[in-house]
Amino acid sequence: MKDLRTGGAVIGAGDRSRPRAALPALCATQITGWGIVYYAFPVLNPRITAGTGWPATATTAAFSGALLVSALTGVLVGRVIDRRGPRAVMTAGSLIGVVAVLAVAHASTLPVFTAAWLLAGVSMAATFYQPAFAALTRWWGEQRVRALTTVTFAGGLASTAFAPLTAALAGHLGWRATYTVLALILALVTVPAHAFALRAPWPPAPALSAGPSTAPGRVVRSRSFLMLTAALTLNSFAMYAVVIALVPLLISRGTSPAAAAWALGLGGAGQTLGRTLYATLAGHTGVTTRTVTLIALGGATTMALALTPGPFPLLLGVAVAAGAVRGNLPLLQATAVSDRWGTTHYAHLSALLGAPATAASAVAPFAGAALALQLGGYPALFTTLAAISALAAVPAAGSGLAEGTGSATRPTDEGSATARRRPN
Repeated sequence: MKDLRTGGAVIGAGDRSRPRAALPALCATQITGWGIVYYAFPVLNPRITAGTGWPATATTAAFSGALLVSALTGVLVGRVIDRRGPRAVMTAGSLIGVVAVLAVAHASTLPVFTAAWLLAGVSMAATFYQPAFAALTRWWGEQRVRALTTVTFAGGLASTAFAPLTAALAGHLGWRATYTVLALILALVTVPAHAFALRAPWPPAPALSAGPSTAPGRVVRSRSFLMLTAALTLNSFAMYAVVIALVPLLISRGTSPAAAAWALGLGGAGQTLGRTLYATLAGHTGVTTRTVTLIALGGATTMALALTPGPFPLLLGVAVAAGAVRGNLPLLQATAVSDRWGTTHYAHLSALLGAPATAASAVAPFAGAALALQLGGYPALFTTLAAISALAAVPAAGSGLAEGTGSATRPTDEGSATARRRPN
């Protein structure tokens, strides 16, 4: 059977062109990639600074530089994936990640260490959520929410799996040898998984069924896209600052460092739980309502942390609730483009949409610490972050407004069935 929207065979649940191994492979590579390239750093950074004498601000700045490089490189990665598919990009990104982690492990000077992290940023852009989302969105079509939920559920386990492993290795081997072992694990898991599990033909992009209003140039200049970008960027800054500042806030409330760390870890478990609820939420809300609701709930949980002095079990419950809301945000961003403008230029548009948010997440740790100092403490910081989330809800609400010949709520391909049922 033919479908003009896909330029050929219908991409459905039983389509043989969909690689069966892609979803489990991407789950494995997201856990491994995030666990090694991202979450190992906060575990090892104290040992890095103690062993080298480099300032913690400098090593953290190198890591933040990787996130900025990822945001910039992601735009090019998205365009390549839209045209050629994910296999070559993600395999090359895996190889670059292995080289970068080895370079971090053997960096003898701070400039070399920084350069290694900037190279790691290229790997992040080519292997983290955005390219995986692009692959699943094109291959899974109408069932993409289920696939996206599965891969983000797995990605949410990265810190649970690799933070303890990294700490255990570092206790016996030191930070340099630990990074070397982790680079070997990264090579053994991600390179063959991307090279062999993503070999299926790349389906043709759905045709632009809503006319020129869904062309990339028109979309990125539209009020809807700009307002959505502003909303996600503000919210990303607030949410990442909350994650980094949660432990200091709880300690300021009289919680022990160990208990505060448990609260952070259980908040991560809350993220995983929250992601299981996204498909239900998507089935009962329109795209704009869903966006505003999740951003507003994030602000509400942040304000609850600011206003709750204790006891610890209550603070822990709020932290888990905040994690459950935060866990939906990657899925919200993963479906933002396809639910509004279809999947024809999904990877390119998603990269443009996500780049400012990634940059905001990179500066959030520094800015949050500075704001806490200026505002007189972490409760005041969390109040400010809650206000930023409330501010983010304003452009989020405006992002659903139709304009001219296009509409942010008009789906353009068969993958937007949910949006068609509930246009807001």
